[in-house]
Amino acid sequence: MITTTTDRPAQTDVRARHDAGADSPATQLLLAMSALPADHPSRAAVRDRAIEAWLPLANHLARRYSGRGEPTGDLIQTAAVGLIKAIDKFDPSRGVDFAGYAIPTIVGELKRHFRDRTWDIRVPRRLQELRLAISDANGALSQSLGRSPTVADIAAHLKLTEEEVLEGLEGARAYNAVSLSTPVGDGERATELGDMLGGEDEELALAELRVALGPALATLDAREQKILTLRFYGNQTQSEIAEQVGVSQMHVSRLLARALAKLRTQLVDSY
Repeated sequence: MITTTTDRPAQTDVRARHDAGADSPATQLLLAMSALPADHPSRAAVRDRAIEAWLPLANHLARRYSGRGEPTGDLIQTAAVGLIKAIDKFDPSRGVDFAGYAIPTIVGELKRHFRDRTWDIRVPRRLQELRLAISDANGALSQSLGRSPTVADIAAHLKLTEEEVLEGLEGARAYNAVSLSTPVGDGERATELGDMLGGEDEELALAELRVALGPALATLDAREQKILTLRFYGNQTQSEIAEQVGVSQMHVSRLLARALAKLRTQLVDSY
């Protein structure tokens, strides 16, 4: 990360304009860096000095985008990244002055920052760009048609299918998320959006098991069914069941184990 100062904006503007000249120290550093081979031991140091010399231009552009919901420090860092990309790719032999080349590069980096960071929900970049294209098309078509454009109008304008436009409109909903505390309803009751959302139903996982349990119980004899009913529905102990059935507690234990084994086999086979 590159750390820079953000004060003295007026001096920054003067410095940026001064450094844009062909004979300025900042420009001479770029020329000196470009003249050195990529593996020259002095190239890295000259590159660092060139970056530092042109940072006022990056800071100036970053402050133009401040006040739009992103911290100024983050914008300055993003602009610095754009500046570094411009310095690394600049070719003086093409006859283009560096400021004219760097400004679009830095501004593009800032715009990408806003595009990538200001969505409440992360969506693919393709959908982000599609949202912007649909928004522009909507404004242009509203002027030319004198009405709100339809999905078909936008699709024809952008040379897309209607399904692609609908996908872009759906993705646009992720730009701003709605709080779960948002009031909903007719206003007579204090209901929030989060109260309207369903939760996981733990009983649903047992639904199929309950359906299969009926036929499985039918395979047991009457005494086994009674013992299971008294144990698991009546919540009786084995001693209490033994008194009702007329057998010993040990025999109840064996009958219970055998009945459960039968049920387990039936349920496994049914799945």
